[in-house]
Amino acid sequence: MAKKTLILYYSWSGNTKKLAEKIHTQISDSDLKEVDAVDGTFDADQYKTNDIALDQIQANSFPDIKLDNIDFNNYDLILIGSSVWSGYPATPIKTLLDQMKGYQGEVASFFTSAGANRKAYVNHFKEWAKDLNVIGVAENDSKITEWVN
Repeated sequence: MAKKTLILYYSWSGNTKKLAEKIHTQISDSDLKEVDAVDGTFDADQYKTNDIALDQIQANSFPDIKLDNIDFNNYDLILIGSSVWSGYPATPIKTLLDQMKGYQGEVASFFTSAGANRKAYVNHFKEWAKDLNVIGVAENDSKITEWVN
C-alpha cells in the first residue's frame, strides 16, 4: 500500500514546481504544497539570488518562508523538492527542515539540476535534515516509486 505522502517544494524558476506537480499525479494518496520565501528575499536575477543564498548559508541566517500550517505527522512520507544552488538545496528548504523537527515519518528529497554539484546537494540536504529520518535523495523523480511503496 502506498504511503500517505506530502510533497513540498521550493521553485525559483518553475522547473522544480513542474516536477513536483508531475510527481503529485503519480502518487494517488498525496498532497502538494509550495514553500515560498517571503517577498523581497531573493532577486529576479539568478546570479544575484545565488549570491544572496551563499551569504545566508555563510551567516547561518536562513530566510523566512510562507507555508500553510501543516501537521507533518499526518503523513507517512514527506518528499521535498528543490533546485541545486551552488551544491546546496535552495535556502528556504533549510528553514522548512528546521520547522519539521519532531516529524516522525520518512523524508526524501528530489532535486532539479542544470549540471550543478549533485553529490554536494545530497550531503548538504542530509546535513540540514540530520534530525529527520532521511530515506533518500535523488535527481528528478528517479526514486519516487521506491520511496512511496
